[in-house]
Amino acid sequence: MHIQSIPMWEGSSNNYAYLVVDDKTKDAVIIDPANPPEVAPVLKQQIDSGKINLTSIINTHHHWDHAGGNSKILEQFKGLPVIGGKQCEAVTKTPKDGETFKIGEGITVKALYTPCHTQDSICWYMEDGNEKVVFTGDTLFIGGCGRFFEGTPAEMNTALNKTLAALPDDTKVYPGHEYTKTNVKFLTTVLHTEPVMKLQSFAENNKETQGKFTIGDEKVGYTGMKPHNDFADSGVDIQRVYAA
Repeated sequence: MHIQSIPMWEGSSNNYAYLVVDDKTKDAVIIDPANPPEVAPVLKQQIDSGKINLTSIINTHHHWDHAGGNSKILEQFKGLPVIGGKQCEAVTKTPKDGETFKIGEGITVKALYTPCHTQDSICWYMEDGNEKVVFTGDTLFIGGCGRFFEGTPAEMNTALNKTLAALPDDTKVYPGHEYTKTNVKFLTTVLHTEPVMKLQSFAENNKETQGKFTIGDEKVGYTGMKPHNDFADSGVDIQRVYAA
């Protein structure tokens, strides 16, 4: 499995689209190609050079800065299925929670429903041999989580501490935005632990943090994926933890 991050709107919303390629067949999907002027040239270059066979668009949720580029992408790359929640732009297929499908011959994809940020939020867990990754959209960031636009703290707790926490600890996390520096500023007001300090150092010295941290790292470093009694005595507002 090869993953290419495509930054979008750098300096403002700092989104990521992701191109995921099966090494053997070159079959590929593009995740959240929300800004076609930044994404389409990358796809065209890869297709024209014979490096990929683009098979579908995948969305993590319906917000415009994740799914809003689907129709424009389809104008240039016709006939692609759009896989995502029912409210996503131009969607053609919405897998059931836990449903799996393949990218090429090597990559198995599982849909994980994580309603809260939006009710159609889906995290996409992928395995290729021993390699494990999860694309979390605006549900889980490095050191933080998304706002509760359509859900409740209880739903976010389920998404983080039941659905995503059940993934193998060595699963690499690919979020929808580069928010780590902002998130860690809040984390340092809550916990002064070694994992948090390491995350702070990494964020200060690296422009991008996607794919550099795992579910296991999030469990020990991000308060929203820690048992509440680890920090409840400090007087921290639980909802603030879940809205970092």
